Amino acid sequence: MTKIKYIALLVSILLGSFVVGCKSNKKTKKTTENVVQPTDTLNNKCKLDFKNGRALTKYMLENEFKFDWLYLKANVESNVDNDENNFDVKARIKRDSVIYIVVEKLGLDVAKILITQDSVRMRFDLKRQYFKGDFKYINDLLNADLDFEVLQSVLVGNSAKFYDEDEKLNPVTDRTNCNYKLSTERKKRLRRIQNNAEPAVKALQIITLNPDNFKITKNEFIDPLTNRIFAANYQDFNNKDSIYAPRLVNIDILAEKKAKLKIEYVRIEKNVPQKVTLNIPKSYDPIEIKKK
Repeated sequence: MTKIKYIALLVSILLGSFVVGCKSNKKTKKTTENVVQPTDTLNNKCKLDFKNGRALTKYMLENEFKFDWLYLKANVESNVDNDENNFDVKARIKRDSVIYIVVEKLGLDVAKILITQDSVRMRFDLKRQYFKGDFKYINDLLNADLDFEVLQSVLVGNSAKFYDEDEKLNPVTDRTNCNYKLSTERKKRLRRIQNNAEPAVKALQIITLNPDNFKITKNEFIDPLTNRIFAANYQDFNNKDSIYAPRLVNIDILAEKKAKLKIEYVRIEKNVPQKVTLNIPKSYDPIEIKKK
């Protein structure tokens, strides 16, 4: 596996959104077919009261997963263009500040990753190498649109920040599938792509909510310019370790390359301060990756 593909794989597992899209000069037709329009589907199978966008937003935020510190231990299965891998992952998160991740395979540390709002650092002990960069560098390398907020929200099952004006909230009362949906625009412009020829556009977020507790059961991030889709499905909610949270996350990434990720949480600890430092030994060599 090449260094570029290896880092791309790690980033696709750990950094989430739109990561497997490759650089291309090929134009992609704009699409709006994924945009959810305000709807109230009438169906006898499920009796849900219609709720407007502001009400759904209020209930969702009141019931989101709240924490100051978080420790996660998970088994991860990945399939990136039929390249299958299994990892053990440990993550330590200080909310809105730092994420520290250790990736293990067969009991050995494969990578240690420290992510802040504006930096990404990776250490590969087996090869005695390291990588220092930021989200802009990785986005330019992978033709992606990554940020700290999306990673944090995907890991814990919360929404990324979005515009909450009435005209930008599109609610759906889906009585066919017995859930609520909320279509929004993220508070972050997608960067210009196609050699800066295309104008910046709004990133879409479509959230599916459980009507019983307004927990997010599915979160989709959509790039309407390239029609790339990142979808996280949350399952197996329970009170293990006295923390009500999803224990299984299935991620589908649809782009020029396709990826499927399965994250199974085996341990969750909340509000216990964690050590989140990453030192790079002087003897380690930097990984130099040329942008295409």
